[in-house]
Amino acid sequence: MPSVSLVSPRAVFGLILPSTNTVVEAEFNWMRVPGVSWHSGRILIKNPDLSNDDTMVAFLEDLRTEIGNAVKSVMTAKPTYIVMGMSAETFWGGKEGAAKFTSWMHQLSGLEVTTGAGACKAALDAYGAKKIGVITPYQAVGDQQVVDFFTQMGYEVLQIHGFKCDSATSISEVPPEKIKDAFRLVNSDEADLLIQAGTNLPAAIAAAEMEIELGKPVLAINTVTVWHAYRTNGIKDQMKGFGSLLEKH
Repeated sequence: MPSVSLVSPRAVFGLILPSTNTVVEAEFNWMRVPGVSWHSGRILIKNPDLSNDDTMVAFLEDLRTEIGNAVKSVMTAKPTYIVMGMSAETFWGGKEGAAKFTSWMHQLSGLEVTTGAGACKAALDAYGAKKIGVITPYQAVGDQQVVDFFTQMGYEVLQIHGFKCDSATSISEVPPEKIKDAFRLVNSDEADLLIQAGTNLPAAIAAAEMEIELGKPVLAINTVTVWHAYRTNGIKDQMKGFGSLLEKH
């Protein structure tokens, strides 16, 4: 059973992420509020190759076999809630696949779960957004899964841009200006909101800066995931520096 931590009495978050990820823990800790803590269960990634559609699918299949071990590991810390610090798998299979993944994570942990896909839906609804632009680090097969999820959830994806990063680790090496250029690329007057998937893409600060430039909501998935985990656990703290979602919603 979860226990109350003297260091983090508000929430002890079990954070599940790929072993190749170097961005999630940093960005999540930037957004940490008093009384909460993040505790990582890392999913062993044996082959980080993402250079084409086939290798991306193989990457996700390998990831699924290792998720259970990561959950078992983090559960020894007696977390109060599970947060997914990965996004591709949470979008896979569209609306139905996302629901099945969330249910599976609940079965593995016995706890409630925030996923990237579920958090994105909640954030879009918080803004009342219907037409969106999306950026990702993925190959085309991954982009299509993201489009399918949003479309099946009732949103219109006007444009999507994938960086087609060739490995799981190279995602973290995409510089802020390229991330900003990608947001500009998928922006249009018709778009209500822009959003980013791929948790190893360092977009939290870049997205917040693009909100100021473009005058509309621009959301990074790590910010969205932190926001959803907080609000679901009754943590209403608002903060500046990471965009309007954490500042106003």
